[in-house]
Amino acid sequence: MKLSSETIKKIMQSVKSTRDEELHCGHCYDELHQFIELKLSGKNAAEAMPLVQDHLDRCPPCREEYEALLEALKAFSE
Repeated sequence: MKLSSETIKKIMQSVKSTRDEELHCGHCYDELHQFIELKLSGKNAAEAMPLVQDHLDRCPPCREEYEALLEALKAFSE
């Protein structure tokens, strides 16, 4: 199987951007409620929970879930 140069670049970027400590999707999802509560209370959720923020920055499906939950909770609280 031959990989395109674009695929190789993406793989190398992923490897290069890995960290010693990372969350997997399940763990991120488990912590979303606390992250969102911090955000809605006006606190810096990214500073308080940097691993969750990092995961959300890297994982589009989790980011979409986060944004949907955040919007739903904002609408519910209005």
